[in-house]
Amino acid sequence: MKKELKKEDVFNIFFREKPAMMLVTLNAAKSDIYASSLAKQIDCTYSHVVKILQEMSEAGLINFDKQGRLKLLTLTKKGQEVADHIDKIRSLL
Repeated sequence: MKKELKKEDVFNIFFREKPAMMLVTLNAAKSDIYASSLAKQIDCTYSHVVKILQEMSEAGLINFDKQGRLKLLTLTKKGQEVADHIDKIRSLL
């Protein structure tokens, strides 16, 4: 008997769940978002989120905009395009 995979399982075969969801969440954000709030939204530790965000920054997907002690997160044009594609793929599954 063949096990039926859920959409989330299929999606996770192709993408690492947390980094993909970080981009999609940032793209859908209606207000300012910081690493700590992003960590809560995707149910991930703050330190793990910061590590992934640094990698995304180096890849040209996000920007850190310092506002006092806080760093506001914004997607670059490239980051928005990647997030849009991830969201489209997720909706197809």
